[in-house]
Formats: sequence, structure tokens, C-alpha cells
Amino acid sequence: MANASVSLPETGFVRLPQVLQVFPVSKSLWWAGVAEGRYPAPVKLSRRCSAWRVEDIRQLIAARA
Repeated sequence: MANASVSLPETGFVRLPQVLQVFPVSKSLWWAGVAEGRYPAPVKLSRRCSAWRVEDIRQLIAARA
């Protein structure tokens, strides 16, 4: 399911557009999955900025492979 042509950084955080490049689902499906617990919850970096831990996204991709 993951897009092999797009790479993630080794560590750190990624914003939603980069997450959706490696885990290709729609934004609405992603947020529904977060609400249901199927996808990892974001980390609030500021009041209007959410991001995901790269480690969590890698685990999600590995679990779905």
C-alpha cells in the first residue's frame, strides 16, 4: 500500500500531506481512521499545527504490508 517512490525522514515529524503520499488514502478517510483508532493520533505542535511521528507512520505501513 505504501508508495515506494516517496521516502520518510529517519526521525521526527511529518505533516498530513507527506503522510498521505506514503499511505494513499483521502484526507477524510485518514481523519476518520484517526478518530476510530485505526491510524495513529497526531501530535499537536502548536494550536493550528498537527504532525505525526515518523516512527508511528513506519509502524502503520509495516503492519499493513
